[in-house]
Parts: sequence; structure tokens; C-alpha cells
Amino acid sequence: MCRPRPGQRAVTGTDTAPELERATLDKAASENFPVAPFFLPRAWRADLMAVYGFARLVDDIGDGDLAPGGADARVLGVTAAEAEDRLALLDAFEADLRRVFDGTPRHPLLRRLQPTVRRRALTPEPFLGLIAANRQDQLVARYETYDDLLAYCELSANPVGRLVLAVTGTSTPERIRLSDSICTALQIVEHLQDVAEDFGRDRIYLPAEDMKRFHIHETDLATKTTGASLRALVAYEAQRARDLLNEGAPLVGSVHGRLKLLLAGFVAGGRAAIRAIAAAEYDVLPGPPRPGKVQLLREVGVTLRGEG
Repeated sequence: MCRPRPGQRAVTGTDTAPELERATLDKAASENFPVAPFFLPRAWRADLMAVYGFARLVDDIGDGDLAPGGADARVLGVTAAEAEDRLALLDAFEADLRRVFDGTPRHPLLRRLQPTVRRRALTPEPFLGLIAANRQDQLVARYETYDDLLAYCELSANPVGRLVLAVTGTSTPERIRLSDSICTALQIVEHLQDVAEDFGRDRIYLPAEDMKRFHIHETDLATKTTGASLRALVAYEAQRARDLLNEGAPLVGSVHGRLKLLLAGFVAGGRAAIRAIAAAEYDVLPGPPRPGKVQLLREVGVTLRGEG
């Protein structure tokens, strides 16, 4: 639902448009949450995958995970020199996004998105928020306070949940508020799973004030195993994410039918990931703790029953 981050795409500089699309959309299977599961109406699945394609690609640009060979950059009209500049790529991507609303976009994933935007009367704002988050990633690598991190999540995660509600025609101010809590929680959980990966990119999403409180230095993030103080900090942030998930969980009960199951999957994915982190005793540095399918299904059941 909210800002996924798998690894680099394995395609070449000779990609056709369908190959460029597949390279991004195939990543949906690696997420902590269902993107467009089979039980949804076909039209919803198509539109949710179009939104996912945008969100996945903009993150790949921001993380430097585009396929080698520069096919995406060429499609966007970026020169070879500019292709190494993520901010230039994001500028070109934003220009192509604006063509979705007024013109003909160049990138195949944005051409796929255009019918969804028109059919669902989507506005540019949530898409621009996701681009702004990735621009921020190029300029801001540390967050001083938890409130600073929440403001980042407002750009990096919450727009995706709002788009899901818009695609399914279920947006209300209260549902948006609940969705924002869920999406922020999912973003925080991903940050906890990916502490080592993010540090390798010279990014730290653990608030600096919390690191100081738990006596954590940046060098503690470069080790192979997680020390006791860092585990305590991860547990503290995981509880914050759990509280946000619980705060947003009433969103599931506010809808009906297959959408209810989809939203339960989002909440359950976050809860299962938190349980996996806890089961690893908050030792996140060796690699991201991931939940198994049994745990995920169990959490879906708990969420649907409103027991979480």
C-alpha cells in the first residue's frame, strides 16, 4: 500500500516498453502487503497496478535502482550526463507526470497510468507528493525528531493510501485520516526492516533525538549484529508503528466486501512485519526480518475480526 522498496531491476538498455513495465510491476510480489490481489474486481486491479507502477518507479529513481543501460532515462528524454543526476531524473519524471493530466506521457508506466487518472478523476497532488519525497531523499539524509519523520511520511507514504481510496471510490475525510495512520506505520516498519540497507545509502530514518536518548551512535548501525541499545530503540519505534496501525485499523471496518479484505491485508502486513522484527529480537542489521505467509494470514484474520 505504502512506499515499497525492493532491489534493482535486472533489465538491459535495449528494453521495449513492455519490458520496462514488467521490470517494475513484477516487484509487486516482493511487497509486505498485497498490491492488487486476485479477489478484487478486474478494473480495480488494473488501476491499482497502474498506481503501483508509478510509486515503484519514482522510488527506483530516488534510490538509484533504475535498470542499468539508461532505458528509463532515454524514454524520459534525459541526456546521458543527466541520467546520473537523480534530481534531474525526478524533474524529467515530474514533467512526464504532468503530461498524464494534459498531454501524452513518454514513459510506458505513465501511459498506463493515464486511463486510471481519467477514469477515477485522480488529482496530481498525491503523485507530486511521492516525487517530492524522493527529492527530499536526495537532500535530507537524517531526521532530528519523530515529528520530522512523520512529515516525511506525509509525502513518502500517505499519498499511496489516499490513491487506493480514490481508485475504489471510498474517500472520506475520516477514512483518509485513518489511512494516513496505516501508511505512516507501514513506512516506519519498512525503515526498521531496512536500517542496514538505508545506512548503506547514507540515510538514517531513526530520529536523531531517539538515537541520543538510547545512546546510539551512527557507527552502531555499521556493525553486523544489533547491540542491546539499538535493539531497545528498534523496539521503541516498532511500538510507535504498532500504535499507528491500531489507530488506523478502524478503516477496515468502515468498508465492506472485497475492499475490506484488501485493507485488512495492508494492516495485517504491517502487524506481521512487526511480529517478525520482534521474533528476531529486534536484531535488524543482519537483514530485514520478514513474516511468513502463515503469520500474515493469521494477522489478516485477527484484523478482520477487529481483535488487533
